[in-house]
Order: sequence, then structure tokens, then C-alpha cells
Amino acid sequence: MVLIQNTLLGSARKKIRTYLKGKFLDTLRLSLRGGHGGNGLPKYGGVGGQGGAVYFQAKEGTTLKDVLHKYPGKRVLAGNGEESSKVRILGRRGGDRAVEVPVGIRVLKEGGELVAELDEDGKSCLAAGGGSGGCSGNSFLGKPGQTRMVTLDLKLIADVGLVGFPNAGKSTLVKALSNATPKIASYPFTTIRPQIGTIEYDDYRQVTIADLPGLIEGAHANFGMGHKFLKHVERTRLLLIIVDIFGFQLSQSHRKRNCLENIYALNRELELYDKTLLEKPCVLLVNKMDKEGAIDEICKYDKYFGDLKDGLKHCPEELVPRQLINLERVIPISAKSVTEIDKVKRAIREVLDEKAEEKLREQDAAESVDDSERRDQQLRGKLREQGPRIG
Repeated sequence: MVLIQNTLLGSARKKIRTYLKGKFLDTLRLSLRGGHGGNGLPKYGGVGGQGGAVYFQAKEGTTLKDVLHKYPGKRVLAGNGEESSKVRILGRRGGDRAVEVPVGIRVLKEGGELVAELDEDGKSCLAAGGGSGGCSGNSFLGKPGQTRMVTLDLKLIADVGLVGFPNAGKSTLVKALSNATPKIASYPFTTIRPQIGTIEYDDYRQVTIADLPGLIEGAHANFGMGHKFLKHVERTRLLLIIVDIFGFQLSQSHRKRNCLENIYALNRELELYDKTLLEKPCVLLVNKMDKEGAIDEICKYDKYFGDLKDGLKHCPEELVPRQLINLERVIPISAKSVTEIDKVKRAIREVLDEKAEEKLREQDAAESVDDSERRDQQLRGKLREQGPRIG
């Protein structure tokens, strides 16, 4: 008997798999079960306690790895309701289980249906309800709680999303701009997991920037790890697109794309994944301007940066996007140069502030229209009022 008990407890306390220990988690699948309702007591008309429920609550600073460490078996169980007895006619409710999750989590049912989106600190949702207690309406038999398989899908919340092909200099730029310490090397795919850095200004203003792993052509169709990375761009307010002035070639079997073609290719990937991303403001950074021959290269393409439509005639047919990104600024840089990094920091802040002011003006205009319509409705209501009829 003891052996069976130890075996069952051992399976419940499953260790975290080795390959998950050092990995950035942005998706986690959990099995949830609400508590069973307690049985009633027919002799005295006693009512069993309600089963406990499972909740998710967003908490700043929490990660999905924290959730996995707390629930290594990936099972979350709420407490069962107390059974009614002659000592306690009304059974006590089972204990609820509140699971703290990162801010930015989407709770998805099996099949991908959205249960809730926890995008603010403190926001919570009911994930699995407890069963009702036994009473006269159910023959005094407590009901089982809800059982669900859910997926916690994290989308990073940052002000700025850094997008580019591998080896464009994203990690070097993020390290120069913020307090992040990404891996930097002279080969592609050095960034293998998203990172958040914070840009700090002299007046204590802070802007968060998400360094996303390099995309490849076909990312919209989930080639490479396209969806896993592109989903983190959805909640950013500004896209920071970075390209290598000398172009990019994924491998010997792929055609080398020049700087301008890479801009259209990134535009196309964003459009095919979610065309609403193209409505976000965008700053283009043309990197590695410190290298020999960079001036000659940029002279070939800078006339098209002001209006990307003009360069479509040089774009391969498979890269032509239906909708072009809106470039607010174009800045040639060397990510290693401190002077040019300050220029990028200023541009990021200016664009974010400009868009915030535009949004406020639009909200004020919408509110004034609503007030005007409300006054018109009140006036029409008064004009329709009639006194008593005579005769």
C-alpha cells in the first residue's frame, strides 16, 4: 500500500524536463480541474459545499517558467467542497486556486478559442469553475467541477518591437540602446529567444523595446519559428525595422537580397502575418554604415526610402507587398556608434509622443461629436413634447 502511495505521489511531483530548464517560455499547456461539490445530507436537508475554482491572475514580474516551477506536472486542481454533516449542515466551500501568470497572457481553450486576455496587472479570469454542492435539487449529490485543457500564450508587451533578418545587428543595437544583455556574435541567429530591454532618458522617461529573433522569408507561414516570434510584435506601439546596408543571404541555396529588397521582404512578411501591423508607425534603421563601401551602397537606394512606391520597379515580384509600411523616419546608423545611437533614442521618443498626441486629439474629437449628438437628441425630445389637447 505504501509503495502504491509513493508511486502515485511521485508521478504527481513530476520533475521539469531538462530541455525546458534554460528555455524562454511563451507557451504553456495546463490541465485544470475545478473542485468537486460536497455531498448533501438528506436526513437534515444539509447542503454540500461548492467546489473551489481555478483562476488566472496577471502579475507583473511573473514568467511562464515561474508557473512551470510551481506546477511541474502541469496540473492545477482546486479544493473539493466539504460534505454536509450533522455538525455542519452547510458544507464549506472548497479552496480556490489562483494561478499567477505574466501580464500579456492569452488563455486559449483547445481548438484555439479565446477565454480571456490578461493584458493589465491584476486582471483575472475564471478558468475552471467548481461543482455545485449536493442539495434537494440534485438528490444531495455534489457535482464534479469543470475539467479543461488550456494553453497560456504569452505576447510580450513593449513600446517598441525590433524586426529584421538574422545578422542585421539587432542585438548590438538593443545592447547599445538599453539595459539588456543579449548574446552578440558575427553569425546569424545569435538571438534565439525574445528579450525585453528598457531605454532610459535623462528625464527618467522609460521606453521598453523587444528584441525579437531574426525572421526568415516565409515567417508568416510559420517557417523557422515565424508565428512564435511575430506574435510578440502585435502589442508594440512602434516598429523598429533594421536592415544591413550590404543585404542578407540566408544560405548558399538562397538568393542574396540587397538592402532595398530586404525592406520589401520584411514588409511582405508582416503583411501576410497580420496586415494591421502595417498601420503601426515605423522607423527604418540602415545599419553597418561604418564599414567600407557603405556610402556607395546607400547612395543606390536612399532615393527610394522617402517613398517606397518608387522602388517597387526594382522589387522581385514575389516580394511586392499590397500595402506599404509607413516610414516615419529613416536613419543610417552604425550600432557601435554612441552618437548615432542617441539619434535613434530621440527618434523613438519623438514618434511615440507624436502618435500619442494624435490619438488624444482623435479621442477628444470623438467625444465632442458624441456630446453634440447627445444635445441634439435632447433638443429633439423637447420639441416632441406636447401639451394637453383642446376640443
